[in-house]
Amino acid sequence: MDKVYVLGGAQTDFERNWTKEGKNVIALLSEVIQDALDEIHVSYADIRKLNSENRVACFVGNFIAENYINQGHLGALLTEVSPAFYGVPSARYEAACASSSVALDAAITKIKTGDYDLAMVVGWELMKTVDSKVCGDILGRAAYYEKEGKDVSFPFPKLFGKLAGETIKKYRLDETRYMNSLAKISEINYENAKRNPKAQTRKWFMDYEQACHRDTETNSLIGERLSISDCSQVTDGAAVVFLASEKLVKEIGLDVTDIPIVKGYGHRTAPMLFDSKITESAENEYILPWTRQAVLDAYRRSNLSVEDIDVFETHDCFTSSEYVAISSFGITKPGHEYEAIENGRIAFYGDKPINPSGGLIGCGHPVGASGCRMFLDIFKQVSGKAGNYQVLLDETRLPRNGMMLNIGGTATTNYVFIVGRD
Repeated sequence: MDKVYVLGGAQTDFERNWTKEGKNVIALLSEVIQDALDEIHVSYADIRKLNSENRVACFVGNFIAENYINQGHLGALLTEVSPAFYGVPSARYEAACASSSVALDAAITKIKTGDYDLAMVVGWELMKTVDSKVCGDILGRAAYYEKEGKDVSFPFPKLFGKLAGETIKKYRLDETRYMNSLAKISEINYENAKRNPKAQTRKWFMDYEQACHRDTETNSLIGERLSISDCSQVTDGAAVVFLASEKLVKEIGLDVTDIPIVKGYGHRTAPMLFDSKITESAENEYILPWTRQAVLDAYRRSNLSVEDIDVFETHDCFTSSEYVAISSFGITKPGHEYEAIENGRIAFYGDKPINPSGGLIGCGHPVGASGCRMFLDIFKQVSGKAGNYQVLLDETRLPRNGMMLNIGGTATTNYVFIVGRD
């Protein structure tokens, strides 16, 4: 099977509200795709040529545009962006918040098997078309709606609040220490976002003291133990990644030794119901063993370990999800995640930085785009294209390998990718 090379891509400014701008999904897609094409120095004319040779395909990740903008058939919708997509194989992939990771998986597989030489993966969601309560109800479809979402205000903060409670219980943690660890995660992500010119919260204020004080006027409680500071954002946005075969990389005159590749992946599905997850994992040292297994699968396929990973992007839809990701990555043992938080290992200048982009809490969370955005960000880190939020090793060396974790629902769908320089 062929190697899969990551050429690059683009994301929209996650601060923008496209409805308020009077712009629709075609405007969103037109802008981000053109930015991505410009970034990798490919034109629509090139797309047409590759399509005439049956060498290009498109993969769209989106969760639930049918509810947000009354639109389905999203693969074919690309033909409204440009006539260059006429005839190009394209389809939509869905797995809640992991939708664009499924699209990435499909694209990677098609290139590995030699079916195509160029794949465009685009993830997107327009969420600010409805008010916050309706948005929360729509997002409830990522859980088992009839049992976990229906007639529940903001179901996901409550479900991930339950994850916080179950984590405290399973590992017999001091509750104050644990909650302060969540506050530190929030502070790190907000601080990292200030370095990212495309982050939604780059102009927002949230410090450790404010994040520690929950159920206040400035940090209201929203679900179980979690407050506003613990939650990711309602976001409009899109991200695009272009993947290529070695054949195409050489054709366009690039040095394959300079282009990052996809080194490994993991994909595991957990029980749909949150309570079933807790019951099934009762005897396991990991509270979310399926997440851990997806990480282990990626390590196995890449012949790498946590010691080889220099930077991470994780699915911090809530601080409680980032907390358990720390041990899932292997940075600490389960139940000891607070150690990596307190000693600064996961901070921007730590030895295992998590979410230098700001993550979902800081950068934003347009649901269908998040997997693609995280993938793009680990590519940027290992290729030295992250700008002001570029992580450096020993002040000069670029990260060699980056890992991302993207989850759908209450860590029901778990996707992990490793991107690095060969």
